[in-house]
Amino acid sequence: MEVDLIFKIAGIGIIVAVLNLVLKRAEREEQAMMTTLAGLIVVLMMVIDSISDLFDTVKTVFGLW
Repeated sequence: MEVDLIFKIAGIGIIVAVLNLVLKRAEREEQAMMTTLAGLIVVLMMVIDSISDLFDTVKTVFGLW
């Protein structure tokens, strides 16, 4: 696993947490929830891409395809 991926996920998490806190203080609960969901979707897309690469590597190593 690349260290860059971990730092990107941590950075997105920090940004989402700050935005969530600011929006909740401004009594914008719905926007805070949408921000959290958007951050989660972005991170999942990044992780799914890495998992896809992992499966491709495993198939290549074991000659499954």
